[in-house]
Formats: sequence, C-alpha cells, structure tokens
Amino acid sequence: MILAHSFSSPQRLPRLGLSGAALTPEGDWTAAQLTRRRVWRQVTAALAASGAVDQPWDLRQVTALDHLGALTLWEHWGRHLPARLQASDDQRAIFARLTRLPQSLPPRKSSPAWLRGVDSLGAWVLAALGQMRDFTILTGQLLLDILRLARAPREGPWRDFSGHLYRIGAQALPITALVGFLIGVVLAYLMSQLLRQFGAEAFIVNILGLALIRELGPLLGAILVAGRSGSAITAQIGVMRVTEELDAMRVLGIAPGYRLVMPRALALAISMPLIAVWTSLAALLGGVVAANLTLDISPAFFAEMLPKAVRVENLYLAVGKSAVFGVAVALIGCHYGLRVKPNTESLGHGTTASVVAAITAVILIDALFAVIFKSIGL
Repeated sequence: MILAHSFSSPQRLPRLGLSGAALTPEGDWTAAQLTRRRVWRQVTAALAASGAVDQPWDLRQVTALDHLGALTLWEHWGRHLPARLQASDDQRAIFARLTRLPQSLPPRKSSPAWLRGVDSLGAWVLAALGQMRDFTILTGQLLLDILRLARAPREGPWRDFSGHLYRIGAQALPITALVGFLIGVVLAYLMSQLLRQFGAEAFIVNILGLALIRELGPLLGAILVAGRSGSAITAQIGVMRVTEELDAMRVLGIAPGYRLVMPRALALAISMPLIAVWTSLAALLGGVVAANLTLDISPAFFAEMLPKAVRVENLYLAVGKSAVFGVAVALIGCHYGLRVKPNTESLGHGTTASVVAAITAVILIDALFAVIFKSIGL
C-alpha cells in the first residue's frame, strides 16, 4: 500500500510506503528533494496519513538521508525514536545527533517598551558622543597641521591646495551666481509688491542690501558649497577608505590629516569668502533688474544709495563668517569621509550624512553669528 503518490522518479524522490506492518520511507530524504514545494506537500501529507507513530518503521529503503530528512521524520515521531525502528548505523548516528538538541528553546524574555526606548536613547547618545569626540580630535589635528605648515611652508602640500582651490572655488562660481541672481530677483519682486502699498519704494535698497550682503549671500554660498563640495570631499576620502589607500598612506608614513584634511580646509577657508561676495553681487544684480522693472528704480540710484544704506561692517562680518563656514564644511566632509567603512553602502550613507550635517552646521553657525553680532553694522 502506497500512502503517497509516486513521483516522476520514484527511485530518487522521497515517498512513504507500507511493507507488511512497517512503514517504509523510500528514495532520497534530503534537502535537495524536500525543499521542492510540491514534494514537500506530498511528503507531509503522506506522513499525516500514516497514522500513529508507534508503528514499526523501516528506513533501510532510504537511499539518502541528511539532516533535513531526518529532522522531518524526527518531528513526526514527536522528537523521540519509535520503539520498533530498523535503520542502518549511519542513519542512527544522524538521529543520535538530533536527540542531543534541546527539546524546546528557552523562552526569550522581552523587555518592556519603555526600557527598549531607554536603550535606544542611550545608544544614540553614545554614538553622538563618539561623533563629537572624533570631530574634536580632527579639529585639534588640523590646528597642529597648520602649525607644522607654518614652521616649514616649503614642505606643504601646495599642489593639493591649489587643486582644491580651483575645484571648490572657481568651478562653483557659475552655479552660485545663477542661484544668487534668481534669489535677488524673487526677493525684489516680492518686496516691491509690499513697498508699493506704503509708498516706500526707495527702501528696497536698504532691505535688499542688508539681507543679501549680510545674511543671504554668505548663507546661500555656504549651502551650495556644502551640497556640492562637501559631498565630494566625503566621497573622495570614502573611496580612499574603501580602496585601502588610507591604510597605504599610513604604512608609507604619510599623515592623512596633513595631506587630505588641511589642504581642503584651507582651500574652503579662502574660497568661501570670495564665493560669498560673488553670490551677494549676483543677488544684488538680480535685485537691481527686478527693482528697475517693477518699481522703476534705476541702477544708478541703487548704486548711489547702497553704500549709505548698508555699512561696510556688514561686508566684513559676511566675509568673516564665510571663512568659518568653509572650515566647518571641510571638517565635516573629511570627518564623515574618514568614518566610512570599507563597503559601498557605508559610502552612500556617509555622503548623505555629510551633506545634511554640513548644511545644518552652516545654519546654526549663521544663527550664532547673528546673535553675537546683532548690533554691528546696523
């Protein structure tokens, strides 16, 4: 009597037969056969139809038996061998290993939800403290590298510095000018609608000049550089980490901070003030064009009133904080680049985190400057 339907290859596929009073599994009871969905359904159905497990079992017709096949029979037998079992020594050895398995896994104690929340918060705090520690070390190393450069300027990485200055500064001029010009046009157009209601069209020079020169020009330039150059810095250093170039530099005795971090930080510290002035000029030009079209304010009047409306201290403040923006963007980009793990997924996460952190840092630093120097240049 056959309890399971025969398959296309009955001599190999697992099946369950009946020889006299004994149940006789036949074929290959292996993972290669049992993991096939149709075969597994037929085998489990045949085992369920076999009746009580205290019947005699004869495994001598099984041509191949591995751990999964033995485990299938073991679970059907209720995790113990039948009283009347005929099997070879190798088959009994497999079942002997199964008898040493625990009968049931110990219940896992689940911690309360509030305790898991505390654990998550603690892990986040430790990760944040680790980030702050590494960033502080990187900043201190940058100061030491600058002192080393001051002692021996001829040995400095000037070629790297000039290359970064060109890529970060000169190549960023078109996009910063375009964005600045459009921002100036939008601001002038929106403010002209409001000022015309009160007959205060002339004050558009004061609003545009102070807003663009002191705040928006440096902030826009820093945000664009953070997204454009900050991500490039992280990607460049991260790729060096993935390709083990950083390890090769250390083996050769080359300090990564002196050759990688310092040139980028100095290049951004010098180029960012220039980019801020350039962005402010482009934004003012857009404001002049929009004011001329909407309020009929001539460019000559705008140029005459601008020095009277905006004191030169505002320009000094904009240039000073732009240099701080540049150093912060460079340090954040290098920080996340050095923390990249040697895999491409970490490189993507590091680049994204670098851009977000750099833009956030720029906004926070700008707010800090606004609070500290609120009475200067007004």
